[in-house]
Amino acid sequence: MEAQYIYIGLAAAFGLFMAWGIGANDVANAMATSVGSNALTIKQAIIVAAIFEFAGAVLAGGEVTSTIRKGIVDASLLEGQEELLIYGMLAALLAAGTWLLIASSKGWPVSTTHSIVGAIVGFAAVGIGVDAVQWGKVGTIVISWVVSPLTSGIIAFLIYMSVQRLILHQDDPLTKAKRYVPIYIFFAAFTITLVTILKGLTHVGLNLNLRDSYLLAVAIAVAISLIGAYFISKIEPDKKAEKSAHFHTVERVFGVLMVITACGMAFAHGSNDVANAIGPLAAVIGTATTGSISAQSTLPVWVLVIGGGGIVIGLATYGRHVIATVGKKITQLTPSRGFAAELAAATTIVIASGTGIPISTTHTLVGAVLGVGMARGIEAIDLRVVGRILVSWVVTIPAGAFLAIIFFFIFKTVLP
Repeated sequence: MEAQYIYIGLAAAFGLFMAWGIGANDVANAMATSVGSNALTIKQAIIVAAIFEFAGAVLAGGEVTSTIRKGIVDASLLEGQEELLIYGMLAALLAAGTWLLIASSKGWPVSTTHSIVGAIVGFAAVGIGVDAVQWGKVGTIVISWVVSPLTSGIIAFLIYMSVQRLILHQDDPLTKAKRYVPIYIFFAAFTITLVTILKGLTHVGLNLNLRDSYLLAVAIAVAISLIGAYFISKIEPDKKAEKSAHFHTVERVFGVLMVITACGMAFAHGSNDVANAIGPLAAVIGTATTGSISAQSTLPVWVLVIGGGGIVIGLATYGRHVIATVGKKITQLTPSRGFAAELAAATTIVIASGTGIPISTTHTLVGAVLGVGMARGIEAIDLRVVGRILVSWVVTIPAGAFLAIIFFFIFKTVLP
């Protein structure tokens, strides 16, 4: 009985540490475009993240958790040796959190999903046996890591091309911005709201049919776009700041839109990536309390709260390093470019979260930023920065696996 409390206490502590790492690294990615384009200050980004990341984690974080928890390791091989699963999940959380601490201090935007999956695969291969790893499932996740930056990059490219065509390359871009930006706001709000209703709110007992879900999403999106249109209509040209063709004021119009996409990005990220911290935590709690690996255990709300809270603390205390890399160093961002990247990334993430595929927010957002850069030509991208990011991505899985193996053997020796 005493061992049970030790396991759950350690799991909660390591889960909080892992969630902190997600906040320091991944949420910094989610907010980087807003901060890099000067649409939000660091302080405002932390407030937005605090509200929407936390809401996404608590309301919609349960869908992806099951993939991390049950999909990667064949836990049935551990029947009768339940403590090995507990040691392994504790090792995975501590290993992934440690790697995120190292990467965040260097300003590397690595994948928290890579980190935890690599750690779980490392412990499973050594602690149970290579056959215990569901390599097919790992393969599916790996494919999603290639697909997600490609998808978000293409969507971002197309969105920014449409912005250039409809607004920036017109004779009177400010008038066109006031006309078209509320439409972009509608699409951003509709995408995020619909997936929230379809996938997120089932956890709080709200089950609408498909038709009502679409109608509610349209109604909320119309309301948000009308509010956005009202604020946009109040924006007047700043004669001093204008260099040519009202571009300064046009970017201020997009700044309104960036706030909306930042909120959506934070919610989408919270719903998807909180699983990286609480999936292993939930596995430890379920196994420790029931004594059985196969037992279906409901996810306690306090677990989602630990995940959401840790994410917010991580961003507030350490997120600035990765924000600088993604927001300012890959390509020069303005609110119109940042919006295109954020909307593309949010759309990709919410679709993946809805289908239960744990994609990498990092890869999605970096792909979207590259897509926006490509819309302006390859010379708009700092390829050296991109190269360093790619190297850190490759290193992440083996680093997570190596650390997890070390921690697994320590726990196996020390814990009851």
